[in-house]
Amino acid sequence: MSGWQAFWASTDAVGAFVAVLLLGMSVSAWVVILWKGWVLRRAARDIRQAMPAFWAGSNLADGRKRLSAMDRERVLLPLFDAAVAAPARGSLEANGAREDQLTRRLRDALHRGLAHLQFGQVLLASVGSTAPFVGLFGTVWGVYHALAGIAGAGAIGIDQVSGPIGEALIMTAAGIAVAVPAVLAYNLFGQWIAASEAELEGFAHDLRQMVLQYRPAAAEPAERA
Repeated sequence: MSGWQAFWASTDAVGAFVAVLLLGMSVSAWVVILWKGWVLRRAARDIRQAMPAFWAGSNLADGRKRLSAMDRERVLLPLFDAAVAAPARGSLEANGAREDQLTRRLRDALHRGLAHLQFGQVLLASVGSTAPFVGLFGTVWGVYHALAGIAGAGAIGIDQVSGPIGEALIMTAAGIAVAVPAVLAYNLFGQWIAASEAELEGFAHDLRQMVLQYRPAAAEPAERA
């Protein structure tokens, strides 16, 4: 036996727990990587297509209909709904200036949308930063376990030492292998989220200005009358 088979056969409960922990970290990181890659790319594509379609709408109802059809991750539509919502009567919000009400509602909707896009980033950062240390701990424990076994057998030679230590070093390599994809994905997704955040902030700002100045076309005849 060699490699993982030899390590698993010679390790104790602590070493087995570390190996299972690294496996769980790897599986969870890859699940998040694949899911977030799909979500963020779809959200970015929808943002690029939905915003021009919204501004091409004939009125607010038409614009919302376009957003609803194209915003599959629901990061743009909540901004629109927040912009056109009316505060509850008798609430503290209703006593504030309209500009402040809009700013507050749009800010809250923007934060909710960004929280959806950022979901999983903490896990990727945690896996990327801790997996090497978990692997290193597994190596240190494996070396200690191997040396204790060699000392108990009373036979010390290069073959008796190099084999178990080499097998224990597999844990360090495993920790690095788990951490590298998580770190790369975290950095890449961070750039994608930042780009989407800039687009959403610009859309929220434009919505605020439009709602403050919007005058329905249907109200014009009544005003002239």
